[in-house]
Amino acid sequence: MFIITLNLTEKKDKAGQFMAAHNEWIAQGFAERAFLLVGSLKPQNGGAIIAVANDRLQVEARVAADPLVREGIAVPHIQEIAPARTDSRLSFLQDSAA
Repeated sequence: MFIITLNLTEKKDKAGQFMAAHNEWIAQGFAERAFLLVGSLKPQNGGAIIAVANDRLQVEARVAADPLVREGIAVPHIQEIAPARTDSRLSFLQDSAA
C-alpha cells in the first residue's frame, strides 16, 4: 500500500488548465482499482492518494502519468506502508497488503 502526496509547485496557477485531465487520471485509477482514496490537502496545497499496487515501480509509473506531475505543477512523494494494525472498519487494508 502506498500513500502519495502531490504538493503544488510555483506553477500551481496552471493547474486549472490540466484539472479535467487530472480528474480523468484519478477516475482511471479508481476504475483499475489502484486507488482507495483521493482527497485534497488543505488549504490548497495539493492532494493525497492511498493506492495499492504489486510494487513501487507500478505506482511510480502511474504517478508519472498524472498530467499535473508531467507539467511540473505538482511534485509527488510516494511512501510505502505495510499495515500492521487497523481499526476493524479498515481491516480490508491489511488484507490488500498481503
